[in-house]
Amino acid sequence: MATQPEDWLDDIPAPQEEEDDEIIWVSKSEIKRDAEILKKLGAELVDLSKNELERIPLDTQLLDSIEIAQRITREGRRRQLQFIGKLLRSRDVDPITEALDKLKNRHNQQAVYLHKLEDLRMRLIENGDNVIEEVVALFPHTDRQQLRVLVRNAKKEREGNKPPKAFRQIFQYLKELSESA
Repeated sequence: MATQPEDWLDDIPAPQEEEDDEIIWVSKSEIKRDAEILKKLGAELVDLSKNELERIPLDTQLLDSIEIAQRITREGRRRQLQFIGKLLRSRDVDPITEALDKLKNRHNQQAVYLHKLEDLRMRLIENGDNVIEEVVALFPHTDRQQLRVLVRNAKKEREGNKPPKAFRQIFQYLKELSESA
């Protein structure tokens, strides 16, 4: 049986069309921008305290590098920050940035909370009994008599240009009430 030249072509698998994988070209500038962002993230990590670092998901190599950077100054620190940025390039930084955002947000929430207490204190001194009723509604375990005495003393201090001892005590009392609520 003679084989015709076309038969031998059947034994060779036909070239399959490759999927159209898109090749994404990244410019050098974009790579440098990304590296700079990671270096800044590393600098934020270096500026954190030991307790704050424990709340962030870091592997041991990255944590050790951060602790070294915290002890180094000047040029060595700059190089260590670059190294931390390089380490971050090979890691998923999303959990790290989320944890950092939570730390920052908690700080912002604390500041807002304290400002609200300060506003309440000012309203107490300016308006007296009406605001005391509002405080009692917010914090049912409030000692009205103690709060009235503090407000009265704060007004006297203000009128007599005396040191604001009762003024500070009102704030501390409001803070205690809100923390125990």
